[in-house]
Amino acid sequence: MPLTTGQRLGPYEIVAAIGAGGMGEVYKAKDTRLDRTVAVKVMPAALAADQEFRDRFEREAKSISALNHPNICTLYDVGNHQGTEFLVMEFLEGETLAERLAKGPLPLADAVKTATEIAAALDRAHRNGIVHRDLKPGNVMLTKAGAKLLDFGLAKVGAAGAVSGAAMTALATSPLPSAKNPALTAQGAILGTFQYMAPEQIEGIEADARTDIFAFGAVLYEMLTGKRAFTGRSQASLMSAIMKDEPAPISQAVPVAPPALDQIIRHCLAKDPDDRFQTAHDLLLQLRWIAESGGSSAAPAPAAAPVRRGVPFGALAAAGLVLAALSAAAGYFARAQPEARITRFTVLPPSSKASFGEVLSLSPDGKLLAFLANVDGTSMVWVRPLDAVTAQSIPGTEGASFGLFWSPDSANVGFFADSKLKRAPIAGGPVLKICDATTPSGGTWGRDDVIVFAAGATSGLSRVAAAGGKPVEITAPDAAQKRRRTGGLRSCPMAVTFSTWHAIR
Repeated sequence: MPLTTGQRLGPYEIVAAIGAGGMGEVYKAKDTRLDRTVAVKVMPAALAADQEFRDRFEREAKSISALNHPNICTLYDVGNHQGTEFLVMEFLEGETLAERLAKGPLPLADAVKTATEIAAALDRAHRNGIVHRDLKPGNVMLTKAGAKLLDFGLAKVGAAGAVSGAAMTALATSPLPSAKNPALTAQGAILGTFQYMAPEQIEGIEADARTDIFAFGAVLYEMLTGKRAFTGRSQASLMSAIMKDEPAPISQAVPVAPPALDQIIRHCLAKDPDDRFQTAHDLLLQLRWIAESGGSSAAPAPAAAPVRRGVPFGALAAAGLVLAALSAAAGYFARAQPEARITRFTVLPPSSKASFGEVLSLSPDGKLLAFLANVDGTSMVWVRPLDAVTAQSIPGTEGASFGLFWSPDSANVGFFADSKLKRAPIAGGPVLKICDATTPSGGTWGRDDVIVFAAGATSGLSRVAAAGGKPVEITAPDAAQKRRRTGGLRSCPMAVTFSTWHAIR
């Protein structure tokens, strides 16, 4: 029977229902002893009546309650009030990672940050001998304080989909169905787990820390691409995909993702546990390196060779004086010229049926090339890292035509489509409509986050905030010059726009 507001389970006073379903109910409650808000989960009578289930749960609960980490949801208490078994946990405000992924992939920086926090939580748990065994987006809560991992060490699925005692524990402590998360039914909680199960779990082999690492790789893949690493039309086909298939590289969905992230995911998703990261700590160090390097995949510079010992100081000093004299003489008689370097590379269309548009644009950091290409009658913005051989399309840029330009930080591409000026983040995310632009003729993005563009065939230049707004005309050509200026913009849009932009600044 559902609990009512004001009802007590020992010292815990019920405030409001949070969710309910076949596996029990969750309530927001007040701990009257410590005057704090908690989450109380009431177990169904059928599970609470199983003595083996209760004994196992209490043993695991004691181990999990000992975990103290900022990225782990704390289990405070296990209780029984007049025959009602319940759990008391940290009350979290936010949304699950599953709910966030329903809106699309996370931006690259957010995905790396969240992944690092999850890996840190796994590292702490594994060091305490606890294996999660059911890591998935539904068991990660995103809060203002960061990611929180829920339900450690409780999930396990028996043969043929039957629920073992441990699996019942997982269901009793997993997020429950609610209006906000209706997909988490009792059956869905089991089937959803299969999306992130490691091959050894499917084969019935006991899970260990490397099993969590496989699930982590699947979760990280989904955070970056918005797609699941393994899919299938049925439970059997999904299991088959996990056992033998490899997910597509994340660079296909996120062209700017550093290659190191692809390597981490492939390492995590190795079919053989011996080929994965052997500890969550090693995984955590790799993610921290990527985060600290700002997403760069460049290898660290080699250490300087040590100076050989045994060379007299006087000899070194004399050699130094000779070199200094020679350098001074060379500088006096001839000014050193920088080495001329020529770089050649080929840019191919995305496919044999594709055709290039009329614009190619190099990012300000010199690492990415953006261009327009028409595939099957649809023009889109494509981006290719200069150190790669393939380009990826940017979702949401369909119909793009003419006037491609970059933001100063190389994170966004400005373009025109559907008579609008738009911007698209190349790391993934929604395309923003900035303002109307009926017949555009090019644009440029200033460092003060202002875009200057030609809004029409016979108009001058206008400026608008890159975040969107109403454009303001800043130049107005007279009637005698309209034809010539319009032609100039169409033949060389960026030259006219950049020269005018610097002149008016």
